[in-house]
Amino acid sequence: MRRLLALAGAALILAGPAYAQDHTFKMGHAASSKHLFHTGLEIFAEKVDEKTDGQVKIEVYGDRQLGDDKQLLEGLQIGVIDGALVSAPVLPLVIGASSFDALQLPFVVSTYEEMAGALGSPIGQELLDTLDAKQIKGLGYIEAGQRHFLAKDKQVGTIDDFAGLKTRIVPIPLHKATWEAVGVNPIGMAYGEVYSALETGTIDAVEINLSSIQSESLFEPAKHATLTGHYFWPGVIMLSGAAWNKLPDDLKAAVAEAGREATQEQYAIAAAQEAETAAFLEEQGVEIGELEDLSAMQAKTQPVVDEWLTKDPLIQKFYDQIKGQ
Repeated sequence: MRRLLALAGAALILAGPAYAQDHTFKMGHAASSKHLFHTGLEIFAEKVDEKTDGQVKIEVYGDRQLGDDKQLLEGLQIGVIDGALVSAPVLPLVIGASSFDALQLPFVVSTYEEMAGALGSPIGQELLDTLDAKQIKGLGYIEAGQRHFLAKDKQVGTIDDFAGLKTRIVPIPLHKATWEAVGVNPIGMAYGEVYSALETGTIDAVEINLSSIQSESLFEPAKHATLTGHYFWPGVIMLSGAAWNKLPDDLKAAVAEAGREATQEQYAIAAAQEAETAAFLEEQGVEIGELEDLSAMQAKTQPVVDEWLTKDPLIQKFYDQIKGQ
């Protein structure tokens, strides 16, 4: 009996308390390792390590090493991928998370500070909480940058210059409706194909953020950028439900706090880098201009906003908060 008790005691000592177990999660994203998404995930990883005293480790994999956005989302749902940072516009397309369209309503959010404030508020958390039903735990947001317009062969200076341009978009209904209203010929295409499509003339243009023009070297095949600022491009920090459920409650709380802090810190970085990135692109020979009649573009897309406000209560709630209603 004494021998059995001694063996049992030794087993308990070796096993250690459950709460002291270490967890390592691999998190991927579909952007370049030079992109703001990568920097943002590294900030999140550092905060997780700090707040959990090293009990939770995040390994960051960029450059589509774990898959593109669609593959990452599908892997999260079935638990074969621990975590990911996925562009918010892809969530309605791949997993039917329609409320995230709120973050892409054209010309609704004006500044990085405004978006960071909204995402750090209860409505930002409500959006994340909708992912629970998809077997995904939403933890925060990382901004890729306000979206603008990059053309291959000509500078777009007026609303009429958009007419008929073969323009790459993420093929979700909101973006399709927005860009059809503007007057381009929208073409759905994987992010990783944009460089070669611009180079070969398969597309004439792409709506994109300056950080991606830099990190994906899109300034090589296309030299004409127009600062339209039509919407922002948040990525959502996520763990699979399977990974999240491995954590005890105290570590869950710490990881969630890391997500909230990373959101605010990274948005400040993204805002600060916008001018620096524009200067870099100009050094590479990119012409950067304004749209002379931006109000005409806003007017053309307003009916799209009005239509989308009726599609999900959280979209209306997000809009109301931004507009101070």
